[in-house]
Amino acid sequence: MPTRTNHSRYLIKSLVHASEVLSAFRSEGEVLRLRDVVARTGFNKGMCFRLLYTLHSCGFLEKVGENQYRAVSEIRTNRKYRIGYAAQGQDSSFPREVASSLVQAAESAHVELVVVDNRYNAKTAVRNADQLIREEVDLVIEFQADDAAAPAITRKFMEANIPMIAIDIPHPGATYFGANNYEAGLIGGRHLGRWANKHWEGVVEEIVMVEISRSGSVPQQRIGGMLAGINETLRHTDTRTIHLDGDGQFRTTLEGIRKHLRTSKAKRILVGAATDPSALGALRAFQEAGRTADCVVVGHNAEPDGRAELREPRTRLIGSVAYFPEKYGPGVIRLALDILARKATPPAMFIRHLLITPENVDHFYPNDTLMGLSRTGPGA
Repeated sequence: MPTRTNHSRYLIKSLVHASEVLSAFRSEGEVLRLRDVVARTGFNKGMCFRLLYTLHSCGFLEKVGENQYRAVSEIRTNRKYRIGYAAQGQDSSFPREVASSLVQAAESAHVELVVVDNRYNAKTAVRNADQLIREEVDLVIEFQADDAAAPAITRKFMEANIPMIAIDIPHPGATYFGANNYEAGLIGGRHLGRWANKHWEGVVEEIVMVEISRSGSVPQQRIGGMLAGINETLRHTDTRTIHLDGDGQFRTTLEGIRKHLRTSKAKRILVGAATDPSALGALRAFQEAGRTADCVVVGHNAEPDGRAELREPRTRLIGSVAYFPEKYGPGVIRLALDILARKATPPAMFIRHLLITPENVDHFYPNDTLMGLSRTGPGA
């Protein structure tokens, strides 16, 4: 964009102002209202109206509605896209790996990434939305886990005319990128049912589902998928099912399973956890109670701590459904650039899930040992 502070005596200011209005159109086919041009140029409303009127009269702009304009020819600019990334937090490996992958992909695509941290907190996420709007980003990648905060965040970006991609937790009006939750749950549930058929002759005394209630109905499909997978494969399905809210966290799940085991005397328990931290929290509770042999657990995400547990001899974590957060970046950045280029994009893009087990963990993650992966997290 031409600078407004160039003091050369040869510059014609009216042409400089006109070029800045044209530069406000950032992609081919983009339609801007008068107020959008005011916001992007910083000029007052009267000046913008006169410039838009003149550029339209001269054939540079096409009027497509009341105070709405579109550039007649392709906009050519060397301006670097600024994409905002509102990270979920840094307390667990999954969001850290997503963030690292996004940073690398943005650098490769020559995109400026403006990063803020939602700190796994809804109020912080709403404040961060305001900050990214002030930063005048072209698009926002939102990763926050509170379903109740999603409408407020979306409304802010829609009013600012900023498109949004939502990672793993759907937001109204945003393009979704992430888990196919029901399919992932099916994979984990079928594995639990088949394990019980092989080792317990299909007889299970209790099923415990560890959920993330605050993330809303779509991630809850992960739990529904696990139950469907268990019922599809387990020989005897007349089993009591307990639902606990672990909030996706090690400590919350540990305390919830501790409390449950004080009253439950069941011996053969299938535990389906929405995340690996919850899976490890459940395992720790059974270990503390001296009842490790009473359970088998399947987690989700195949995080480093979960993979380390899968390598432990005689572990009762029999699998974790992988989401490969370390590979999110290229796909998300490609989607962002397609949206900014006004290309046709699907409303949702799902990743491919695979089951990671003690038998195949080294095949899918052969570099863990080379990188010195050890149990350093809360499950250690």
